[in-house]
Order: sequence, then C-alpha cells, then structure tokens
Amino acid sequence: MNKFEEYATKFVQSVGSKEGAVSPVLTTSASFGYGSAENAEGIFDGSIKKPLYSRMGNPTTSKLESIMAEMDAGIGAVATSSGMGATTLATISLLSSGDEIISIGGLFGGTYALFSETYSRFGIKTHFFDVDELQEIKNRINDDTKVIFLESVGNPNMRLPDIKAIANIANSAGVALIVDNTITPLSISPLKLGADIVVYSTTKIISGNASALGGCAVFRAINDGDDKFKSTRYKFLDKFINKMGKMALIPNAKKRALRDFGMSANAQASYQTLLGLETLPLRMQRINSSIELIAKELDKNGLNINHPSLSKHPHNERYKQDFSDGCGTLLTIDMGSKEAAYKFINNSKLATITANIGDSRTLVLHMASTIYSDFDKGTREFLGITDGLIRVSIGLENPLDIIQDFLNAAK
Repeated sequence: MNKFEEYATKFVQSVGSKEGAVSPVLTTSASFGYGSAENAEGIFDGSIKKPLYSRMGNPTTSKLESIMAEMDAGIGAVATSSGMGATTLATISLLSSGDEIISIGGLFGGTYALFSETYSRFGIKTHFFDVDELQEIKNRINDDTKVIFLESVGNPNMRLPDIKAIANIANSAGVALIVDNTITPLSISPLKLGADIVVYSTTKIISGNASALGGCAVFRAINDGDDKFKSTRYKFLDKFINKMGKMALIPNAKKRALRDFGMSANAQASYQTLLGLETLPLRMQRINSSIELIAKELDKNGLNINHPSLSKHPHNERYKQDFSDGCGTLLTIDMGSKEAAYKFINNSKLATITANIGDSRTLVLHMASTIYSDFDKGTREFLGITDGLIRVSIGLENPLDIIQDFLNAAK
C-alpha cells in the first residue's frame, strides 16, 4: 500500500470520532478552569495533562498536533498561528544572540527576510548556500552553528536538496536540522531521512482551500543514549531533558517561543485544518499526477517551464530517486520579462492571482513585483527570481483544462 492510500484511511479515521460528535469538537474557550489549587499546580508543572491556557494550546489544536506528529513519525507537535509562526518557533527556540544558522537552497521570501533581516537585528547570523554546496556547508559549521535549515523543494527556484546527505552532515556535526516540508507533506518524511524538526504552513496544501491560516512544527524524540541535543551546544536543553526525557524539544519550544512570542494556533483554524487533513492524501496524489503532465505539455509547446520532472532540470535524477511520490504543487514559468508575465497572468481565465500556494484552485503570481519586490538584485538572483518569473501552484482542475488555458494565455 502506498503512503497516500495508507493515510487516506488513517486521516479520516483519526479526525472523526466513532462515538458522540463525529466531526472534531471545536473548543473556543481562551481559558480553562482548573478545579482546585492542586490541579492548577499539576497542570502548570505538566504532571496533569489538561488544558492550561489557549496561548499554550487547546483541545482542538491538541488533536491536530497529535495527527500531524503521527503523519511525520514525530513524538509530538506544536501548532501555530501561521507557517511563519512555525518556522519562528522551531528556530528561535534553539537560538540565542551570537548563534548562527546555515540556510540551504531557495527560500520563501518571508523565511529569507526572517533570517537575513529580523534575526540579524538580534545578533543571529545566517549563511546562505545552494543545495549542492555540500563541502562549503561542512566548512561553514562552527561552535556557534545551532540550526541548519532547508526547504524540501525550493520555493520558487524548484531546486531539490539531497536531504539524506545534508542530514548526515548535520548529524555528524551535532547540529539541528530543520526542514520546511510545506510543499511535500506525505511525499517526503524528513524525520525518517535524519531531520530533527519539520515545519509546515498548514495554510497551504494541508488545509487546501484558503480558509484557515496556520502552521505546525513536528519534533523527533530525544534518544535515550547519545543525542546531539545532550551536547554542550544545546546546554539550555538539559533542564527539559532531565524533566521530560524524549519529549524535551516540545516544552522547550513552548516555553522559549510559544509562551513568550504568542504565535498560538486559533481553535477555529485548527478545526478547519483537521477537515482539510481528511482529504490531503487524495489531493496530493491528484496534484502530483497532474503537475507532471502539465509541465511536460507546456514545456513541449515552447514555454520556459521549471519543474524537476523535466529531463532538462539539473535535479531530474534526484527527483526520480528521492521524490518518487512527487514534489508538490509548484512549477514556474519564465516569460522573459515583467510585461510578458503580466500579459500571461491577465490572459489566464482559469488561474487565481494570489500569494497562496497549495490550494484546490490553480494559483499564479509574478514573483519580482510582489513577494520579492523589496529584495535587491543580488538576493533575487540567488533565490532564482527573474523579471519574468511566474510561480504556479497547480490545483485540482482537469489538467487538460489547465494546459489549454495556459497555452491560450501565452499567445
């Protein structure tokens, strides 16, 4: 049984209930009564597993977290208010002033700005590398390196990292590896490939219909024996490891990030995300099948398409070997100029012009004039942003309809 079929069963069985309300229960209370002073003490020290305060999570969000953790074979998860919230929680919970990040590959503009602009204001330095600069990455690691970060698929440069090779580098050096798996849930399982934390914008394909803003970070268990998180590099984790053992990364994230920065998930959004999870395997399988056909046909008809399934792509062999279940909803079209890109976008009758990705609908956006409009020329070149670049997120429509619409738009 392939993983899409496996999770088609798991998700609908996990989200729904056999007794009482079938649909997940939506708990909208901001606070919770503890019943007694003794219970309050136990809830705050973690010995009693009951809701503390909705900034730290509520029952609806907890259900979402448990299913997300199971999806990625993690020991637990923390849901957040957005994908950027998940990235911030996962990284800042491991970082202090003077620490360094190694960021690999193409990056979503918000993540790049977080690392290059915001964190630098607080004394955290980021070094940026292409996905294939493995020796340079090894050489860059030092005692201050706390995080190696990458996207499973470069958004929007469509370059594919060798996640196993990078995980080997991170694990050999004793550095945490965080993978943004927003584009490839189910298709790729980063924790099984050697990552420590996986982050998602659940707003995208996991929810799937542009109705719920959210994010999630999934954590691996701390090993009983040797573990990189027991080293002096992560000395601040000792108190959590001593108290929580395998679960230590979760209270660390909640207390060093969620509690203090407040990127908490909204119960309504968690509920809507749970509903989206029920159909995620079906939607992922459909879109991964459609996108290969669309990329091939558009490329054959003379459009400048960037997608790893095409033989001309520099990572086509990696795509066939490591991404056999697909690499998500994205492809790009380079029309050569801003004017030509605008003409294409405005001529399309099918695509929705928006900054979102992973929707049930096909979405398009001109990159240089929107998400990357305030980035300098050198940064745009590094991230693969050209004047004519259009990012396309393929939806659930008939792929032949998408092909015909795009060919008409390009005339």
